[in-house]
Amino acid sequence: MTSPAGPPEGGDASGRKPVKIVAVTACPTGIAHTYMAAEKLQQAGDRLGISIKVETQGSIGAENVLSDNDVREADAVIIAADKEVDLDRFAGKRVLSTGVADGIHKPEELIRRAQSAPVQAGTSAAAGSGGAGGGGGGGGHQRSQAYKALMNGVSHMIPFVVVGGLLLAVSLSLGGHADAKGGLVIPDGTFWFYVNKLGVTGFSLMLPIFSGYIAYALGDRPALVPGMIGGFLAADAVHIYGADANAGFLGAIATGFLAGYLVMWIKKVKVPKVIQPIMPIIVIPIVSTVALGLFYIYVIGRPISWVFTHLTSWLNGMTGSSAIVLGTIIGLMIAFDMGGPVNKTAFLVAVGLIGTNNHVMGMAAAAIPVMPLGQGLATLLRRKLYSDEEKETGLAALFMGFFGISEGAIPFAAARPAQVIPANMLGGAVAGAIAGVAGVQDSVPHGGPIVSLFGAISGVAMFFVAIAAGAVVTALTTNALIEFKQRRDGVASGAGTGSGGLAPEPALVGAGAPVGGGAAVGAGAAGTAVRAPQPAAAAVASGGAPEVLSGYVTEQTVKTELASGSKEAAIREMAEMLATTGNVTDVDELVRVALAREAQGTTGLGESIAIPHAKTDAVTRPTVGFARSDEGIEWGALDGTKARLVFMISVPEAAAGDEHLRILALLSRKLMDTGFRERLQAAPGKAEILDVLREIQ
Repeated sequence: MTSPAGPPEGGDASGRKPVKIVAVTACPTGIAHTYMAAEKLQQAGDRLGISIKVETQGSIGAENVLSDNDVREADAVIIAADKEVDLDRFAGKRVLSTGVADGIHKPEELIRRAQSAPVQAGTSAAAGSGGAGGGGGGGGHQRSQAYKALMNGVSHMIPFVVVGGLLLAVSLSLGGHADAKGGLVIPDGTFWFYVNKLGVTGFSLMLPIFSGYIAYALGDRPALVPGMIGGFLAADAVHIYGADANAGFLGAIATGFLAGYLVMWIKKVKVPKVIQPIMPIIVIPIVSTVALGLFYIYVIGRPISWVFTHLTSWLNGMTGSSAIVLGTIIGLMIAFDMGGPVNKTAFLVAVGLIGTNNHVMGMAAAAIPVMPLGQGLATLLRRKLYSDEEKETGLAALFMGFFGISEGAIPFAAARPAQVIPANMLGGAVAGAIAGVAGVQDSVPHGGPIVSLFGAISGVAMFFVAIAAGAVVTALTTNALIEFKQRRDGVASGAGTGSGGLAPEPALVGAGAPVGGGAAVGAGAAGTAVRAPQPAAAAVASGGAPEVLSGYVTEQTVKTELASGSKEAAIREMAEMLATTGNVTDVDELVRVALAREAQGTTGLGESIAIPHAKTDAVTRPTVGFARSDEGIEWGALDGTKARLVFMISVPEAAAGDEHLRILALLSRKLMDTGFRERLQAAPGKAEILDVLREIQ
């Protein structure tokens, strides 16, 4: 993807060496914008007579990868990305970091600015935000640096939550037994005892990893050590320095950000050149770790201990209160931080009353599984609100919830605290209150449906009613709050904005949104693979002409002029056109899904292009339509242009495959060619339009 400029070896006529620039483009989902930005930068380089090579980091992997020679010979580097890009290889080069949208809309400006951008010094882990270590600023629409850091922590934490939680659940179910003094107990030295210990180890690493990678995203490698040590303090201050309470995952968020911003501040301190080489590996980690650790112990830790000591006393004093009030309070506390200090305070009070007042433990036992069950249920009820990784985590959370492992909901709460924590608390309060009113009792210090299997619950029927009611309330409230936030922000968050869907691509892809011929995309997309049609180089349609986009576009799915003047009417018109192929079984459902996608964020790409799309079982095989509008249709594109060239993509729910992603990438690149768009607009009939579309190779 390199474009030559000027004399190949010796510069121009005046003897000046030709300017060489390298670039990296990347968007969170790795689809259209990645390739559109690359094509626009390439075209701008050609116009300006500048040699430019662009590496794309898309969902099908890095392509046109920059070699060491490319970087060494480059005069400047452009990072047009809305996700983390490693900048280490560009040390010593002028680096301009900005959003991927700027690569599409301001390519020439970026090339000019890159030649005077600051020199990249040392190491940096993030690009696209102009943040930690990034050279130059960007003006593109992108997620905040703090949001990206939080999502970095969540994505690294999820495997530890899932592995730790599932190992605990399996070991308890297969190797445990009820014990009045120890809850569900696994005999020492048995096979399941050691499986349980592996699960406990996974959980013990969860918060340090979470905190550490929040810090890493802000301050790079020097921030990893203080971030992880801060996470350990938040997770286990009781054993580390004898505190009365731990801070839980909320404390881990605090230590992660404190460590990251502290390291960023230390990096700005001017030091003698002789010390600079040891700053990132010795000085910064030690200074930041000591500062953060002592700050936590003396400033954060002591108040936390004092608060929860008094909270325990207050809660113990309420045991004679109305059952519904006490159940509500126990449920609220259990659900607030899922294993954190508030949760543990309520739990320990309930445990302390076993034998004298088993009703309080019954309230806690009903509330304990509500958070993971509710969040797992939420991902099943409204799957389009979540990324593939979140859906998988939701299934694991359901399993953990059955075994009373409330930490299964932590990834959801960490990613969307403002939506998930209130929903969890509401569901926990409902479960606790119902259990309190119904007089549910639990004789062992554990919660969740599994406890009933060991005969520890009295009032089993109402115990399950309480859990079910709480989980449903949590699920419905979570989804309602997420949708409300999306409508308020106007963000295309269908890809999920939690662990894995870190910053949705407004113009094209949402949670599990269809792309190309139907790959489900999101952080960690992992749908069921359906064999995609092979490239159409040798394929022929009727009349012997090569197929267009592997046969996804045919004469039946081309319209020379849309009769509709609005986006909604245009989508219906195109859906009805796609239905003539026999590949659409329910036009109304296809329209509904496509409009729901538009409600999450416009699919108007700018440059007078729109690519509405829908992923639904109302479609039996991938089908792509194309239509024109001479007057243009208002589609809400960021650049203000009306849509005159409209591609509609419809795919089955289960469709997936890199071939579809590749076709969309080719389509996105080709649409950035002004001449191609002009030929597509000027083609007189369907046959001529198909001929133009065959240029996409």
